[in-house]
Amino acid sequence: MKKLSEHQTRRGFLLGAGAVFVSGAAGCSQTFDMSALKTELDQMTTGAITPMRPQVSVDRSLSSPEVMYAAVQEGPYSLPAIPYQKIPKQYRRQIVPDPTGQAPGTIVVSLKDRFLYYVLPGGEAMRYGIGIGKAGFEWSGTANVQYKKQWPRWTPPPEMIQRKPELAKYRNGQEPGPDNPLGARALYIYKDGRDTGYRIHGSPEWWSIGQAMSSGCIRLINQDIIDLYDRVQGKAPIIVG
Repeated sequence: MKKLSEHQTRRGFLLGAGAVFVSGAAGCSQTFDMSALKTELDQMTTGAITPMRPQVSVDRSLSSPEVMYAAVQEGPYSLPAIPYQKIPKQYRRQIVPDPTGQAPGTIVVSLKDRFLYYVLPGGEAMRYGIGIGKAGFEWSGTANVQYKKQWPRWTPPPEMIQRKPELAKYRNGQEPGPDNPLGARALYIYKDGRDTGYRIHGSPEWWSIGQAMSSGCIRLINQDIIDLYDRVQGKAPIIVG
């Protein structure tokens, strides 16, 4: 009889152990259809069957809603906890398969769906619920983040003061704080080097997320704009449509 090599002996042992494992795992069934498994693997290889997509990535900023939307204290500024139960689940911060096809680092705003996507590597995106401009105040197009600010001042434009004379007291700017209309963070949108006048910003009016009631800017829950602000690098491209 031909003596088996150590490699062949080890291979035979592993195959035998695998057969025992399969038989034991099958419980009452003592057979395992390897031909069916091979057929399915072949179909996956040729593209006839698309393998199930794994769950989206784990991200350190994503936790339970109680944690994501908890109260925030930053220096002298305090943000209250968000009653997230009153916000539809689709508008809460979450990672989703990227529907935009854009390069990582791009901000894509879907006005129809009221979502803002920040494109991540690996075919995923961080999605936030947003509030958008009311009828007649919408803005769309492609632009860039020129710069961003923490706890920005808000200065209403002259045309807004004309519509709402009570805002005249802020013509030189409203001090930063939890009641400031720009919230905790703002991204300033420029197109071809010129200020569009539009911003992506936080808002104390968390109940406006998912609605069209701003003066054209794109607003997020304050806790969400803080998360987005920390992700955006340089003059990130923005697509609004």
